[in-house]
Amino acid sequence: MEMRGAEQGIPKLWYDKPAVAWPQGLPVGNGRIGAVVMAAPDREVWNLTESTYWSGQAEEGAPAATGGKAALAAIRERLFAGDYAGADRLAKQALQPPKPNFGTHLAMCEVVIEFAGGGEEMAESGIGVSDRSGELAPLGDSKPTGVVDASCLPFRRELDLSTALLKTTGDPPGSTLVRELFASHADDVLVSRIGSEAAGGVSFTLGIAGLTPEFAVSAEGETALEFRGRATETVHSDGSCGVSCRGRVEVETRGGRIRVHDGRLVVMGADEACIYLAVATDYRRESRAWERAARLQTALALSKGYDRLRADHIADYAPLFRRVSIELGPSEEAAKLPTDQRLQRLREEGSSSDPQLIALFLQYGRYLTLAGAREDSPLPLHLQGIWNDGEACRMGWSCDYHLDVNTEMNYYPTEVVHLGESHMPLMRYLEELAHAGRQTARDAYGSPGWVAHVFSNVWGFTEPGWDTSWGLNVTGGLWLSMQMIEHYRYGLDQEFLKRQAYPVLREAALFFLDYMTVHPKSGWLVTGPSNSPENHFYPGRPEEGDWQLSMGTTMDQELVRELFTFCLEAAELLEVDVELRARLTSAISLLPPLQIGQNGQLQEWLEDFAEAQPEHRHLSHLFALYPAHQITPGETPELAAAARVTLENRMQQDELEDIEFTAALFGLFFARLQDGDRALKHISHLVGELCFDNLLSYSKAGIAGAETNIFVIDGNFGGTAAIAEMLLQSRPGGEIHLLPALPAAWPTGRVTGLRAKGNAEVDLAWEAGRLTGAAVRTFSPGMFTLYLGGRRVTFEAKAGGEYRFDGTLTLQTV
Repeated sequence: MEMRGAEQGIPKLWYDKPAVAWPQGLPVGNGRIGAVVMAAPDREVWNLTESTYWSGQAEEGAPAATGGKAALAAIRERLFAGDYAGADRLAKQALQPPKPNFGTHLAMCEVVIEFAGGGEEMAESGIGVSDRSGELAPLGDSKPTGVVDASCLPFRRELDLSTALLKTTGDPPGSTLVRELFASHADDVLVSRIGSEAAGGVSFTLGIAGLTPEFAVSAEGETALEFRGRATETVHSDGSCGVSCRGRVEVETRGGRIRVHDGRLVVMGADEACIYLAVATDYRRESRAWERAARLQTALALSKGYDRLRADHIADYAPLFRRVSIELGPSEEAAKLPTDQRLQRLREEGSSSDPQLIALFLQYGRYLTLAGAREDSPLPLHLQGIWNDGEACRMGWSCDYHLDVNTEMNYYPTEVVHLGESHMPLMRYLEELAHAGRQTARDAYGSPGWVAHVFSNVWGFTEPGWDTSWGLNVTGGLWLSMQMIEHYRYGLDQEFLKRQAYPVLREAALFFLDYMTVHPKSGWLVTGPSNSPENHFYPGRPEEGDWQLSMGTTMDQELVRELFTFCLEAAELLEVDVELRARLTSAISLLPPLQIGQNGQLQEWLEDFAEAQPEHRHLSHLFALYPAHQITPGETPELAAAARVTLENRMQQDELEDIEFTAALFGLFFARLQDGDRALKHISHLVGELCFDNLLSYSKAGIAGAETNIFVIDGNFGGTAAIAEMLLQSRPGGEIHLLPALPAAWPTGRVTGLRAKGNAEVDLAWEAGRLTGAAVRTFSPGMFTLYLGGRRVTFEAKAGGEYRFDGTLTLQTV
């Protein structure tokens, strides 16, 4: 970003108050190792996570859903007859497996650093660690000597998104400390440097507190601690199974002394100290080499030294982040405020007072993508990315892969904000999910191909969930697989299509071609039994009860249409599967159309059922509007109007389930409806009302069984996608819409580096609400059409070409 003003020039989150709990801490990550850093003048806590640290295990040979075709036929017969109670009873018998050792992602430990003014007395003092709620509490009975009230001390902590460096400046007794921390993807370590303006001013103790029951720490010489643990818990597994970890923390000082006392490292009177942390797990490790990996990694880090590690980290990260810049208008007064105060001001005055906070939110989403998922990451982003606040793990929720919008939303912005490489861990995960889902397709439905349902884990779980009300979302795996289509359409990578996307999607198509059935009344080809995540309907009068399972839910049919259409196009492009192409063509002709209900809404079910929960948080049947293009204001105006009615009906509910992903969806849907002001209203609500002080989004307590406000990262990514969607929309075939949903609150601005389908990159600038210029860089040859309001221009592009247009879409230079 290139903007005027010291604070506007570099995208930063910054605060002048300590982080006293997890919701104030700042996240760092290298695509595998993550930490939320809670910094105060006299204390710093790193809540450490690692993406593969999961409880549970693969449940090979465990009882499964074994319905088969006979059970499926019996359930469908009841549904076609309108016997929803009978169908649900049969489904529970045949398609509701017991809960296995499903597991959950867990936080690993906390590294606790206590600062003091120097001297040996600190080695004899009690040192604080944080409890499970994130609040800081003492280990011992006494306070460190010389600790004073932190609220009286000059203090600043900031996260520079352009370099992924976290910097803290504070004044513990005796000196000003400058602390810098980063998670290096280049060297696979977490690194911190603590310096002092005064000679000998760095004194602290460092301890490690485990966050899982099996955890131990030991000293290794006088400069290192090693830890080992196991990811076990008893809510989502039986407490006996999970991934094991081994980690090492090593401290190097310039000047002063360092020794071990009471299981902690004690640094006294140093000029500077550097801390190196590495961790490894046994997830999918066939040998025991992983046990030595952390020691080797810290040794390599020590040999390079802090300055080189820092330079290599920035060289690895910064070019990816710099691909996109964004200005949405001046925020001169607001930008001078700490981020938490900017959030408060947004709540009080609205987004027009601080447009650059919305731009910062987009860049924060890009930062979180890079911190959470790199091209070589072992796993994709889960419910909380790679971080974990501990809340979902201790209750009926699970920190896993929800396949009914949450995991999908994590990747909604990935391509458009120019981070397509971060999609690759998900692509590999989908290949594995397809492999695991073959048995479920065979056992549950007697079909070839593969299927997965409402959620999954790192152990290959693809069966229905253990309650039919939400667990029989038969298109959950297919929904997630749509990201393969997105990745291909943006990059047009033929090798990816041939070797990864088409094989996975082809097998999904084989499943649905066999599994689906013709409706006896309409003659349409439908899915079922299935539910519309995670909503309920009244088949008759409300007093007769509500149900979840039906045939041919709208969401299912939209996804199947996308699947069949893409597989047909891909098979033709790859010149393969002639017989399959014929089957797909026939099946597409039998799919149900999107329907408008008697109240003008887009129907959520095949029949015009009434919603039992009109305030429900899910809007899954609007997949046709976003991310698909089955509904557009230009080509299907009646369906677009019906989608708007659906949104307005939901917003009018006094008890609307107001959570992070719903707010993001409202923003996305209104952007697709080209209503920028409404889209911005919902994004501002997401940022101002559904984010912690650290700008991480959350789900409100009391919704979906949440006992507390729970960090869920999809709001960050969904909001990022919505902001981008307001500025640029693209469709297959080279169709690019410029400023399709520009709100009045952003009259002047620019954005560079956004990606468009067809393997193109777009820059935009506008003033007084009107486009002043655009540049399109194309990396594959083809025809492109630019749209701006009622104007459009078509041009033939070459690979490696750059095409510049003025505000009337007149081509200026090539």
